[in-house]
Amino acid sequence: MLTIGITGGTGAGKTSALRALDSLGALTLDCDAIYHELLKSDDNLKSDLGSRFDGVLRDGVIDRKRLGDIVFNDPAALLDLNAITHAYIGKALAQRMHEWEMSGGKIVAIDAIALIESGRATSCDVVVGITAPKDTRIKRIMGRDKISREQAELRVNAQKPDSYYADNCDYILEAVYSRPKEFEEYCKEFFTGLIGGYEHA
Repeated sequence: MLTIGITGGTGAGKTSALRALDSLGALTLDCDAIYHELLKSDDNLKSDLGSRFDGVLRDGVIDRKRLGDIVFNDPAALLDLNAITHAYIGKALAQRMHEWEMSGGKIVAIDAIALIESGRATSCDVVVGITAPKDTRIKRIMGRDKISREQAELRVNAQKPDSYYADNCDYILEAVYSRPKEFEEYCKEFFTGLIGGYEHA
C-alpha cells in the first residue's frame, strides 16, 4: 500500500490536495478532522486536555475557542497539546489504515500539519508539502473559521515557515492559483504521475 503524507500550514490548500487524491481512489485521512471527532467522542482525550488546560472542559465538552486562544499564544502550550493529541490520533489512523488495506485499498493519504514533528512522516512512502503566500492563508482562515485577521495571523505565525517544509518534504506544491479548483487540478496531475511511478517501480 502506498502511503502519501500531506503537510503544510493551516490555510495552505491541503484540502484541495486531498480532494485530488480522493478522486484518484485514495483513502484520505485528515488528522485535523479526526482530532475534532475525538474531541467529541473520546472521554479519555477530553479528560487529559481538561487536566492540562484550565477551563477548556465544561460539562463534558471541550471549549475549542478557549483552547485555541491558549495554545496559539503560548508555544509551550501548543507543544503540550500536540503531545497529548498525537497518541490518540495515531491510534485512530492505524485502525482506519488497517481496515482499508484489509479491504484491498492500495493508496492512503494522511493530512497532518504536524506530520513531520510527530514522527508520522517516517511511516509514509513519500511526503508532500503544500505551501501558499502568507496573506492568502490568512484570508482563507478568516473566511473558513469566521475569525478576525489578528486571530488568523496568530495561527499562521505559530506554525512552521515554508522553509521548514522545503527542507523536510520530498516534494513541494505551491497553491498560488486564484481558485481552489485550479490548484486541485494541478494536484491531480501531480499525484497521477507520482502514483504511476510507484506502480511501475
